[in-house]
Amino acid sequence: MTIVTRTSDLIGDTPLYELARTGTGTRLLLKLDHLNPTGSCKVRMARRIIDEAEEAGHLKVGGEIVEPTSGNTGCGLALIALERGYRFTAVVDHHAAPDKLRMLTALGAELVFVDCPPDGGVASVRRREVAGRLAVQRNAFHPDQHNHTGNGNGYMDLAGELLDELGHVDVLIAAIGTGGSLCGTTKELHARGAHTRSVAVEPVGSIIFDGSPGVYHQTGAGSPAGFPVGRNVIRSVIDESHQVSDADAFACARVMARRNGMLVGGTTGGAVHVALRRLLDYPPGSTVVVLCNDAGEKYLASVFDVEWLRERGVYDEPAHRRVDRWLSAYADSVRVAQQDQQRRDRLQRDQRRRATA
Repeated sequence: MTIVTRTSDLIGDTPLYELARTGTGTRLLLKLDHLNPTGSCKVRMARRIIDEAEEAGHLKVGGEIVEPTSGNTGCGLALIALERGYRFTAVVDHHAAPDKLRMLTALGAELVFVDCPPDGGVASVRRREVAGRLAVQRNAFHPDQHNHTGNGNGYMDLAGELLDELGHVDVLIAAIGTGGSLCGTTKELHARGAHTRSVAVEPVGSIIFDGSPGVYHQTGAGSPAGFPVGRNVIRSVIDESHQVSDADAFACARVMARRNGMLVGGTTGGAVHVALRRLLDYPPGSTVVVLCNDAGEKYLASVFDVEWLRERGVYDEPAHRRVDRWLSAYADSVRVAQQDQQRRDRLQRDQRRRATA
């Protein structure tokens, strides 16, 4: 047993879970990074950002950190800040999941709220403006996670874990917002010699890959109209990009909870949805990994609440059945492949017996 003395010492070394396998031997594995402290992968990059800020002299003892957040990055920064004696102020809006905001408060963060746009969408642009102004007024450190090098660098260890555990990763799929987790992990995989194909997933309504702007309810991924896409979205390491509707993303997360007892956030549901939809498009025997970056326990009052979904017009029963059929079909294909192999083995044994008779 390893005994630690700081919560941040528990970051990393998260397990892998096989969600599906095809009859052709392709595996869909989930990197359960939502099992990190604070229930998110973002604590990895929060620690790295603060490490780099200290090394560069941007943070002094007793200093303050100010950052706009939809919740997960803020919770990571709040944890590292409290361990190292910094004050943390999170600029948030009510588009964020209420339990993320409660977690921020529980971790000692000060919350500064901004109003959401009239259409009910995310207030990313306004949050960014307010955070920048507050940081200047308070002489505080403003990381700007969309552009800070520590964001992508925070996932170098994640890439190492995947290679240590699997030897290789053929396809890496993740929801994309700031770009840090997908691009940072992919960049490090490539640096270590892996030929990993990178797949980015954003909500319908996000404009990262030049989609039509619109309202979406997947918090922590995508960028709304008017928000500048940051430098941590490294297009040169992204091979594919896909958009997933709220209805499909949330249905996938809900079916995973019902079938597998695993609670993941809505953006992870979107990434898994793309993986399930495209699993047979990859060569036989491929290892496909989805980064599960967000815990579903934060969304019991939203993604996992039927009334909340219906109020926003994103509850789709056929979408639930479709995901369930995909998972069942992959399981059936494995059984058929096993039966075929057993028949071939029996035929070979019979042929050997006849040859020696």
